[in-house]
Amino acid sequence: MKAARAEGGPGPAGSPPWWKSGVVYQVYPRSFQDSNADGVGDLPGIAARLDHLTALGVDALWISPFYPSPMKDFGYDVADYTGVDPIFGTMEDFDRLLAAAHGRGLKVIIDWVPNHTSDQHPWFQASRRSRADPQRDYYLWRDGRPGGGLPNNWLSTFGGPAWTFDPRTGQYYLHSFLPEQPDLNWRNPEVRAAMLETLDFWLRRGVDGFRIDVAHHLMKDPDLRDNPPSTARSEFHKPMGEFDSQVHLYDRNHPDIHRIYREIRLLLDAHGKGQPRVSIGEIHLFDLPELVAFYGADQDEIHLPFNFTLLRTPWAAAAVRRTVDAMEAALPAGAWPNWVLGNHDESRVASRLGAVAARSAMLLLLTLRGTPTLYYGDELGMADVPIPPERARDPWGRRVPGLSLGRDPERTPMHWDGSESAGFTAPGVEPWLPLAADAGRQSVEAQARDPGSMLALTRALLSLRRSRAALHQGSYRPLDGTPGDVFAFLREEGEDRVLVAVSFAAHPVRLSLPERPSGILASTHPHPALEGPHRLSLRPHEGVVIELGQ
Repeated sequence: MKAARAEGGPGPAGSPPWWKSGVVYQVYPRSFQDSNADGVGDLPGIAARLDHLTALGVDALWISPFYPSPMKDFGYDVADYTGVDPIFGTMEDFDRLLAAAHGRGLKVIIDWVPNHTSDQHPWFQASRRSRADPQRDYYLWRDGRPGGGLPNNWLSTFGGPAWTFDPRTGQYYLHSFLPEQPDLNWRNPEVRAAMLETLDFWLRRGVDGFRIDVAHHLMKDPDLRDNPPSTARSEFHKPMGEFDSQVHLYDRNHPDIHRIYREIRLLLDAHGKGQPRVSIGEIHLFDLPELVAFYGADQDEIHLPFNFTLLRTPWAAAAVRRTVDAMEAALPAGAWPNWVLGNHDESRVASRLGAVAARSAMLLLLTLRGTPTLYYGDELGMADVPIPPERARDPWGRRVPGLSLGRDPERTPMHWDGSESAGFTAPGVEPWLPLAADAGRQSVEAQARDPGSMLALTRALLSLRRSRAALHQGSYRPLDGTPGDVFAFLREEGEDRVLVAVSFAAHPVRLSLPERPSGILASTHPHPALEGPHRLSLRPHEGVVIELGQ
């Protein structure tokens, strides 16, 4: 029993589960495809573009929230966990999308937001009516301190205190994010049961797994102790303003959290007979023992605790290698790694690293050991789009000005073709966020005609990854003795052996190979060069995949 669990639930005939060899593709539904000319993407729009995902070569579609919501945080403030917001379509639209994806061999992962609801959720509406309401304890209500003041010093990630006073009942409620996103009380068994029922609803509908939003936040210190002050740099990969002034010791990740994920895992496993269901946890913890603890002592918690360590790593060969080696060393036996370079909360890879380095970053992401996640548009090299102040939508940027925390630039519409709206919406319709100025020139349509495009590179890398056991299953072994600007490693599975080399230099670099190569399987440059039997010439920021002799 434990052996099966260590694999996360085997696939057909004892094969590894699909998520171990697969690639996940994230869609932010507001920005992927608008099917009804209202300027906002929707579920029928995603269904209409599934052929792009199959042509790309990914294995699973992760859809960010589409539940009924007041949209204070664009769907991460959920008012109904078992519905579809009309802006995105209907439940019938979801069912058709799910069937169409499964018909193409694509798995479907949906977002689950368990830490908090919308303040418009019926549970919170009941909870705030009176202190005696049966659902009062669904949320964290507390009196102020004696003599006045907040219950404790906890801060909201989105700026300001994490407590809001509700005059109706004379108490404060906790919100780790917006005041419109009250935190659920996961110590209440009724909350746990109700939330597990929401998972069961979607599992019975046929979804293949869940991405769990802020998975480390669910359980707080039961005594609600003050967080200690911090004098260190931000624990995140970017400055967070006042939030950085504390060590977030008590407002998240209490050890009791692991029993919650063991319970969730039992539910997933019960639905996963013959078709493993996957859990992916958004966990912004950069202390590796804390992060990998979410796999569970017996690999019985989250299948893939999201690994964001590359986001806070300087883009230099030695630093990236240290990060990869540290993660490999920290993984419990049998745990499967994963890697992330972009998502709906982060500046686009092409904007952070530059267009040329974004190509080698894609090669690295798709050749490291573990499950990679791609963010929609990164296969085109989409960059952040400047957002005029009057078009800004993201509440984080508005609540914490001056720190560039607004996430609108990385959430702009997908580039499909050279038409007026880049194929995202109907002509003459204004998209919910501005399109990039070069959207038509950098579209799927344009790049599909260019063998040197980012799209062509991504398709080639995904095809190679699928075809080579060394890349989708194999071991990882870093290569020593390389030039300081080069990170190189071996991937091996049985007799299938490849070497990956990525240059982080802005100048040409020569690399000595440990053995005679059979040839170059992929490169970010159109003209890769082997110089003799044991020498490789890398152009600036070039990455290559080399086949080694059998």
